[in-house]
Amino acid sequence: MKKIAVIGGTGMIGRPVVQALHDAGFEVTALVRDEAKARKLLPAGIRYCTGDLRNVHDVDRALKDQDGIYLNLNLNLGDGKHAWHAEREGIDNIIAAAHKNKIKRIAIISSVVMNYQGMNGFHWWVFDLKKEALDKIRTAGIPYTIFYPSTFMENFMITYRKGNRILLAGTSHHKMYFIAGKDYGRWVVRSFEILKNENKEYFVQGPEGYTADEAANVFISNYTGEKLTISRAPLAVLKFVGLFSNTVNYGHHIIEALNTYPEKFQAEETWNTLGRPAITLADYARAVS
Repeated sequence: MKKIAVIGGTGMIGRPVVQALHDAGFEVTALVRDEAKARKLLPAGIRYCTGDLRNVHDVDRALKDQDGIYLNLNLNLGDGKHAWHAEREGIDNIIAAAHKNKIKRIAIISSVVMNYQGMNGFHWWVFDLKKEALDKIRTAGIPYTIFYPSTFMENFMITYRKGNRILLAGTSHHKMYFIAGKDYGRWVVRSFEILKNENKEYFVQGPEGYTADEAANVFISNYTGEKLTISRAPLAVLKFVGLFSNTVNYGHHIIEALNTYPEKFQAEETWNTLGRPAITLADYARAVS
Protein backbone atom coordinates (compact mmCIF):
# COMPACT_ATOMS: atom_id res chain seq x y z
CA MET A 1 0.00 0.00 0.00
CA LYS A 2 1.64 3.19 -1.21
CA LYS A 3 -1.13 5.23 -2.81
CA ILE A 4 -4.29 6.05 -0.87
CA ALA A 5 -7.29 7.96 -2.20
CA VAL A 6 -9.27 9.86 0.42
CA ILE A 7 -12.90 10.87 0.07
CA GLY A 8 -14.03 13.26 2.80
CA GLY A 9 -10.54 14.46 3.67
CA THR A 10 -11.37 18.09 4.48
CA GLY A 11 -13.77 17.34 7.36
CA MET A 12 -13.08 17.49 11.10
CA ILE A 13 -11.63 13.97 11.25
CA GLY A 14 -10.65 13.66 7.60
CA ARG A 15 -7.93 16.29 8.08
CA PRO A 16 -5.90 14.49 10.79
CA VAL A 17 -6.16 11.25 8.81
CA VAL A 18 -4.82 12.90 5.65
CA GLN A 19 -2.04 14.51 7.69
CA ALA A 20 -1.09 11.16 9.25
CA LEU A 21 -1.06 9.36 5.89
CA HIS A 22 1.05 12.12 4.36
CA ASP A 23 3.49 12.15 7.30
CA ALA A 24 3.86 8.37 7.05
CA GLY A 25 4.98 8.62 3.43
CA PHE A 26 1.82 7.57 1.60
CA GLU A 27 0.97 9.26 -1.68
CA VAL A 28 -2.45 10.78 -0.95
CA THR A 29 -5.04 11.75 -3.55
CA ALA A 30 -8.03 13.70 -2.24
CA LEU A 31 -11.32 13.88 -4.11
CA VAL A 32 -12.58 17.41 -3.41
CA ARG A 33 -15.22 19.75 -4.79
CA ASP A 34 -13.19 22.91 -4.10
CA GLU A 35 -9.43 22.49 -4.55
CA ALA A 36 -8.59 26.04 -3.44
CA LYS A 37 -10.41 25.51 -0.14
CA ALA A 38 -8.88 22.07 0.33
CA ARG A 39 -5.35 23.41 -0.13
CA LYS A 40 -5.89 25.70 2.87
CA LEU A 41 -6.87 22.74 5.06
CA LEU A 42 -4.61 19.90 3.96
CA PRO A 43 -0.81 19.54 3.96
CA ALA A 44 1.35 20.46 1.00
CA GLY A 45 2.17 17.59 -1.32
CA ILE A 46 -1.35 16.17 -1.57
CA ARG A 47 -2.60 15.32 -5.06
CA TYR A 48 -6.09 16.67 -5.79
CA CYS A 49 -8.80 15.35 -8.03
CA THR A 50 -11.61 17.87 -8.39
CA GLY A 51 -15.00 16.27 -8.71
CA ASP A 52 -18.16 15.16 -7.00
CA LEU A 53 -19.04 11.86 -5.36
CA ARG A 54 -22.38 12.00 -7.19
CA ASN A 55 -20.53 11.45 -10.46
CA VAL A 56 -19.08 7.95 -10.80
CA HIS A 57 -16.70 9.19 -13.51
CA ASP A 58 -15.17 11.67 -11.03
CA VAL A 59 -14.74 8.88 -8.49
CA ASP A 60 -13.18 6.70 -11.18
CA ARG A 61 -10.60 9.42 -11.94
CA ALA A 62 -9.76 9.78 -8.24
CA LEU A 63 -9.19 6.03 -7.82
CA LYS A 64 -7.08 5.57 -10.94
CA ASP A 65 -3.73 3.92 -10.06
CA GLN A 66 -4.55 3.90 -6.32
CA ASP A 67 -3.92 1.01 -3.93
CA GLY A 68 -6.48 1.78 -1.23
CA ILE A 69 -9.30 4.13 -0.28
CA TYR A 70 -10.16 5.85 2.99
CA LEU A 71 -13.76 7.09 3.33
CA ASN A 72 -15.07 9.73 5.71
CA LEU A 73 -18.64 10.16 4.48
CA ASN A 74 -21.03 12.47 6.29
CA LEU A 75 -24.70 13.20 5.93
CA ASN A 76 -25.68 16.76 5.15
CA LEU A 77 -27.51 17.87 8.28
CA GLY A 78 -30.27 19.64 6.40
CA ASP A 79 -31.15 16.71 4.13
CA GLY A 80 -34.00 14.31 4.73
CA LYS A 81 -34.34 10.55 4.35
CA HIS A 82 -35.09 10.57 0.63
CA ALA A 83 -32.32 12.95 -0.46
CA TRP A 84 -29.12 11.79 -2.16
CA HIS A 85 -26.65 10.58 0.50
CA ALA A 86 -22.94 9.83 0.35
CA GLU A 87 -23.41 6.76 2.56
CA ARG A 88 -26.05 5.33 0.23
CA GLU A 89 -25.82 6.35 -3.43
CA GLY A 90 -22.24 7.56 -2.95
CA ILE A 91 -21.14 4.16 -1.65
CA ASP A 92 -22.51 2.58 -4.81
CA ASN A 93 -20.37 4.88 -6.97
CA ILE A 94 -17.29 4.19 -4.85
CA ILE A 95 -17.66 0.42 -5.01
CA ALA A 96 -18.19 0.49 -8.78
CA ALA A 97 -15.06 2.61 -9.29
CA ALA A 98 -13.08 0.51 -6.80
CA HIS A 99 -13.77 -2.67 -8.77
CA LYS A 100 -12.89 -0.99 -12.05
CA ASN A 101 -9.56 0.23 -10.66
CA LYS A 102 -8.72 -2.98 -8.76
CA ILE A 103 -8.54 -1.27 -5.37
CA LYS A 104 -6.90 -3.54 -2.77
CA ARG A 105 -8.58 -2.20 0.40
CA ILE A 106 -11.45 0.06 1.43
CA ALA A 107 -11.27 1.69 4.88
CA ILE A 108 -14.27 3.57 6.25
CA ILE A 109 -15.13 5.43 9.44
CA SER A 110 -18.55 4.63 10.86
CA SER A 111 -19.93 5.10 14.40
CA VAL A 112 -20.19 3.03 17.57
CA VAL A 113 -23.24 4.95 18.80
CA MET A 114 -25.37 3.64 15.94
CA ASN A 115 -25.54 0.43 17.99
CA TYR A 116 -28.06 2.32 20.13
CA GLN A 117 -30.59 1.58 17.37
CA GLY A 118 -33.42 -0.49 18.86
CA MET A 119 -32.61 0.30 22.50
CA ASN A 120 -35.35 1.94 24.58
CA GLY A 121 -37.56 2.13 21.51
CA PHE A 122 -35.04 4.34 19.67
CA HIS A 123 -35.14 4.10 15.88
CA TRP A 124 -33.71 6.56 13.38
CA TRP A 125 -33.42 6.19 9.62
CA VAL A 126 -29.87 7.64 9.69
CA PHE A 127 -28.58 4.65 11.64
CA ASP A 128 -30.36 2.30 9.23
CA LEU A 129 -28.59 4.05 6.37
CA LYS A 130 -25.21 3.70 8.10
CA LYS A 131 -25.75 -0.01 8.70
CA GLU A 132 -26.77 -0.51 5.05
CA ALA A 133 -23.59 1.31 3.94
CA LEU A 134 -21.44 -1.11 5.95
CA ASP A 135 -23.32 -4.09 4.53
CA LYS A 136 -22.46 -2.85 1.03
CA ILE A 137 -18.78 -2.55 2.01
CA ARG A 138 -18.76 -6.04 3.55
CA THR A 139 -20.30 -7.67 0.50
CA ALA A 140 -18.34 -5.76 -2.16
CA GLY A 141 -15.69 -8.47 -2.45
CA ILE A 142 -12.84 -6.05 -1.61
CA PRO A 143 -10.83 -6.36 1.65
CA TYR A 144 -12.15 -3.77 4.09
CA THR A 145 -11.42 -2.03 7.37
CA ILE A 146 -14.26 -0.49 9.38
CA PHE A 147 -13.59 1.90 12.26
CA TYR A 148 -16.21 2.48 14.97
CA PRO A 149 -15.29 5.68 16.83
CA SER A 150 -16.60 6.88 20.12
CA THR A 151 -16.62 10.67 20.50
CA PHE A 152 -13.78 12.79 19.11
CA MET A 153 -12.09 15.43 21.23
CA GLU A 154 -12.21 17.80 18.25
CA ASN A 155 -15.94 18.24 18.89
CA PHE A 156 -15.08 20.58 21.74
CA MET A 157 -13.58 23.12 19.36
CA ILE A 158 -15.79 22.56 16.33
CA THR A 159 -19.21 21.31 17.47
CA TYR A 160 -19.72 22.07 21.16
CA ARG A 161 -18.00 25.43 21.39
CA LYS A 162 -19.92 28.57 20.53
CA GLY A 163 -17.86 31.66 21.37
CA ASN A 164 -16.84 31.37 25.01
CA ARG A 165 -19.43 28.70 25.82
CA ILE A 166 -19.47 24.92 25.64
CA LEU A 167 -23.01 23.93 24.68
CA LEU A 168 -24.47 20.72 26.08
CA ALA A 169 -27.98 19.34 25.71
CA GLY A 170 -29.88 16.92 27.91
CA THR A 171 -28.18 14.68 30.46
CA SER A 172 -25.32 12.34 29.61
CA HIS A 173 -25.93 9.08 31.49
CA HIS A 174 -22.91 7.03 30.44
CA LYS A 175 -19.19 7.54 29.94
CA MET A 176 -17.81 8.08 26.45
CA TYR A 177 -14.23 7.23 25.54
CA PHE A 178 -13.08 10.44 23.84
CA ILE A 179 -10.38 9.95 21.20
CA ALA A 180 -8.11 12.53 19.55
CA GLY A 181 -8.15 12.75 15.77
CA LYS A 182 -4.36 12.58 15.77
CA ASP A 183 -4.36 9.20 17.56
CA TYR A 184 -7.07 7.93 15.24
CA GLY A 185 -5.06 9.06 12.21
CA ARG A 186 -2.10 6.97 13.43
CA TRP A 187 -4.38 3.93 13.65
CA VAL A 188 -5.64 4.40 10.10
CA VAL A 189 -2.04 4.60 8.89
CA ARG A 190 -1.03 1.48 10.82
CA SER A 191 -3.99 -0.48 9.43
CA PHE A 192 -2.91 0.28 5.86
CA GLU A 193 0.63 -0.75 6.75
CA ILE A 194 -0.07 -4.13 8.34
CA LEU A 195 -3.30 -5.54 6.85
CA LYS A 196 -3.14 -7.83 3.83
CA ASN A 197 -6.27 -9.54 2.49
CA GLU A 198 -8.14 -9.90 5.78
CA ASN A 199 -11.24 -7.94 6.77
CA LYS A 200 -11.01 -6.07 10.07
CA GLU A 201 -13.36 -4.01 12.24
CA TYR A 202 -11.88 -1.84 15.00
CA PHE A 203 -13.44 0.04 17.90
CA VAL A 204 -11.95 3.52 18.22
CA GLN A 205 -11.85 4.61 21.86
CA GLY A 206 -9.54 6.82 23.87
CA PRO A 207 -7.80 6.30 27.20
CA GLU A 208 -10.43 7.85 29.50
CA GLY A 209 -14.19 7.62 29.86
CA TYR A 210 -16.26 10.69 30.75
CA THR A 211 -19.88 11.74 30.70
CA ALA A 212 -20.46 14.87 28.62
CA ASP A 213 -20.48 17.04 31.76
CA GLU A 214 -17.28 15.50 33.12
CA ALA A 215 -15.57 15.90 29.77
CA ALA A 216 -16.66 19.53 29.45
CA ASN A 217 -15.24 20.31 32.88
CA VAL A 218 -11.93 18.60 32.06
CA PHE A 219 -11.69 20.54 28.82
CA ILE A 220 -12.52 23.88 30.45
CA SER A 221 -10.09 23.26 33.34
CA ASN A 222 -7.20 22.69 30.93
CA TYR A 223 -8.06 25.15 28.18
CA THR A 224 -6.04 28.35 28.66
CA GLY A 225 -7.04 30.33 25.57
CA GLU A 226 -9.90 32.14 27.31
CA LYS A 227 -12.41 31.55 30.05
CA LEU A 228 -15.10 29.11 28.95
CA THR A 229 -18.40 28.29 30.60
CA ILE A 230 -21.00 25.55 30.13
CA SER A 231 -24.45 26.30 28.73
CA ARG A 232 -27.20 23.72 28.59
CA ALA A 233 -30.34 23.25 26.49
CA PRO A 234 -33.18 20.88 27.38
CA LEU A 235 -33.29 17.99 24.92
CA ALA A 236 -37.09 18.37 24.71
CA VAL A 237 -36.64 21.84 23.21
CA LEU A 238 -34.36 20.46 20.48
CA LYS A 239 -36.87 17.69 19.81
CA PHE A 240 -39.67 20.23 19.32
CA VAL A 241 -37.61 22.56 17.10
CA GLY A 242 -36.50 19.50 15.15
CA LEU A 243 -40.06 19.07 13.94
CA PHE A 244 -39.45 22.10 11.73
CA SER A 245 -35.72 21.77 10.93
CA ASN A 246 -33.87 18.74 9.54
CA THR A 247 -30.62 20.13 10.92
CA VAL A 248 -31.92 20.46 14.49
CA ASN A 249 -33.69 17.10 14.19
CA TYR A 250 -30.37 15.50 13.24
CA GLY A 251 -28.66 17.10 16.25
CA HIS A 252 -31.44 15.99 18.59
CA HIS A 253 -31.16 12.34 17.54
CA ILE A 254 -27.36 12.30 17.75
CA ILE A 255 -27.38 13.88 21.22
CA GLU A 256 -30.09 11.53 22.47
CA ALA A 257 -28.07 8.52 21.28
CA LEU A 258 -24.81 9.84 22.75
CA ASN A 259 -26.46 10.68 26.08
CA THR A 260 -28.22 7.33 26.43
CA TYR A 261 -26.05 4.70 24.70
CA PRO A 262 -24.28 2.54 27.34
CA GLU A 263 -20.87 2.57 25.73
CA LYS A 264 -18.58 -0.24 26.85
CA PHE A 265 -14.83 -0.22 26.42
CA GLN A 266 -14.17 -2.52 23.45
CA ALA A 267 -10.90 -1.23 22.00
CA GLU A 268 -8.49 -3.80 23.47
CA GLU A 269 -7.74 -5.35 20.07
CA THR A 270 -7.34 -1.92 18.48
CA TRP A 271 -4.82 -0.87 21.10
CA ASN A 272 -2.93 -4.16 20.94
CA THR A 273 -2.80 -4.20 17.14
CA LEU A 274 -2.58 -0.55 16.11
CA GLY A 275 -1.04 1.05 19.22
CA ARG A 276 -2.19 2.71 22.42
CA PRO A 277 -3.69 6.21 22.24
CA ALA A 278 -1.27 8.83 23.51
CA ILE A 279 -3.46 11.93 23.92
CA THR A 280 -5.71 12.58 26.92
CA LEU A 281 -8.56 15.11 26.88
CA ALA A 282 -6.50 17.40 29.13
CA ASP A 283 -3.58 17.13 26.69
CA TYR A 284 -5.86 18.04 23.79
CA ALA A 285 -7.35 21.04 25.61
CA ARG A 286 -3.89 22.44 26.39
CA ALA A 287 -2.71 21.84 22.82
CA VAL A 288 -5.57 23.81 21.23
CA SER A 289 -5.43 26.69 23.74
